Amino acid sequence: MLQHRPHTTVVLAMSADGKIADFKRSPARFGSRVDKAHLEKQIAASDAVLFGAGTLRAYGTTLTITDRTLVQHRAQRGKPPQPLHIVTTHSANLNPEIRFFKQPVRRWLLTTTEGALSWKGRLRTLSSTLASRAQECPPEFEQILVFETPTREIDISAALKHLATLHITRLVVLGGGELVASLLELDLIDELWLTVCPLILGGNTAPTPVEGKGFLPNLAPKLQLLEVHTIEQEVFLHYRLQRPAD
Repeated sequence: MLQHRPHTTVVLAMSADGKIADFKRSPARFGSRVDKAHLEKQIAASDAVLFGAGTLRAYGTTLTITDRTLVQHRAQRGKPPQPLHIVTTHSANLNPEIRFFKQPVRRWLLTTTEGALSWKGRLRTLSSTLASRAQECPPEFEQILVFETPTREIDISAALKHLATLHITRLVVLGGGELVASLLELDLIDELWLTVCPLILGGNTAPTPVEGKGFLPNLAPKLQLLEVHTIEQEVFLHYRLQRPAD
């Protein structure tokens, strides 16, 4: 029986004071090798990875599976070496020359009508620039998905339902905080993996795992703690979202 949306897991590393990046929104590279391996394992178990444009702009790349054992396990399950990587952005204001577009992954864009038109315009401009360099090809998204609410925002709920029809059953969300907030608000998250790293970043503008408007205590999403693992100086927390029937 086809489920109505993919099983969705958020995977993030944060400082001990709950920041996923510093106040300059620099790429968060404070996680250990163990945390990176943990993240790679979660990605390897997924059919698709979803992340916001801010996360992509910060890193310029996405995380690919490099562990050969994980790649082999995917092959044994009849899956491609890498899951699908989906960027979600209202404006599609992305730099088409970042390294992400050269990585060996399938790329999709989830955006609005305005964003789709903007991206296609950027590609036309870049194609003209590259015309004299025959070896280079403009970057591509294999698919551009447009799902809009009546207010012309991204309809993330409809998008996830569409992914389920394409047999994408497991989705991993890698940030940022605005995307996670919108998914929580719509009750579209099933699990969270949070790695607590041994540093304090501070900063009232530094991003946190959940941004947005926030939740009042009586309306806040409730969590059930499933696992706690401490490896060296990091703590790995695994939560399940509680539903009213729980």
